[in-house]
Amino acid sequence: MTDLRLILASASPARTKLLTDAGISHSILVSDVDEDAVTAHYGLTDPHDTALLLARAKAEAVASLPEAEGALVLGCDSVFELDGEPHGKPYEPEIARERWHRMSGRHGVLHTGHWLVDCRDAPADADEDASLDSTIGSGATIGAVASAGVYFAQLSDAEIDAYVATGEPLQVAGSFTIDSLGGAFIERVDGDPHAVVGLSVSTLRHLLASANVQITALWGQ
Repeated sequence: MTDLRLILASASPARTKLLTDAGISHSILVSDVDEDAVTAHYGLTDPHDTALLLARAKAEAVASLPEAEGALVLGCDSVFELDGEPHGKPYEPEIARERWHRMSGRHGVLHTGHWLVDCRDAPADADEDASLDSTIGSGATIGAVASAGVYFAQLSDAEIDAYVATGEPLQVAGSFTIDSLGGAFIERVDGDPHAVVGLSVSTLRHLLASANVQITALWGQ
């Protein structure tokens, strides 16, 4: 047992379930980042960069809060790319329906950005063994994107209408899930399937290593 804490800067039930299923202890602190305002501020970026930009904005917003002191903060954001265009959450049934008519029988790429901020104290006079102390910060603020190709089945109009009517696709990037009802319509994934859920555990492992933290230190705390 250590004092090591990981904060997930996301309200996504799928992300927290993924971490829980992987045995990674964490708490949740949701950012108040306005995604549209962030993307408008930086101008047009490609879907890959947009996912990383939004993940960083969320992580840094939560890292600035008093509750994050002494913790590691992880921000994530997913953007679906189809025909080179970015697609976030559709929110409206008509938008989700139109997207599914475009995606049916085709494939796109789901980009999930990850950004880790180490909010632990990092004394200037830390010795060589500091990396072995979970209370010593690294000063790391680092990100990475995990991308995966998603291949969709050919759907009938009735299937699209039924799926949209459930409301599930309205609040998820790209208008689909892989870990719930939408999984029936995904025939293949090229890449890390966790990235399609919204958080790549293997990517998190690499980011934690950059902060001198082994992912196993977060197991079952």
